Amino acid sequence: MPDTHIQNPDTTALAAIEAVVQTYLDGLHEGDTVKLAAAFHPASELRSEKDGQLAELKRDAWLDAVRSRPNPKAQGLARHDRILAIDLAGPELAVVKLNCAIPPRFFTDVLVLLKLEGGWRIVSKAFRTDIR
Repeated sequence: MPDTHIQNPDTTALAAIEAVVQTYLDGLHEGDTVKLAAAFHPASELRSEKDGQLAELKRDAWLDAVRSRPNPKAQGLARHDRILAIDLAGPELAVVKLNCAIPPRFFTDVLVLLKLEGGWRIVSKAFRTDIR
């Protein structure tokens, strides 16, 4: 289990959060936009740094990009998924830090999840990329 930064973790919430994160990671590896859409709230955005500037991408534009690229699983690429930490900031707010990859790109993601009507959803993703 990943590191949690609370003394008495809500194991039910942590399990639900881990399930959403696993859906995200599976969807990313498989190129499965249905899984990705299930994990991310429709209004969510992805953010990163590019040339010293903020790069932003709406969820649906990202899903279109995922649909148009070869998926890592079909290419036989190894998975490099690892949850580094889950910070349950309250009963409805969590922050998850993880590693994943679509070689040769290796990512560190910081996901913000909210417990909304219908369960936990990723509402924001900030990430960085290393090329190896």
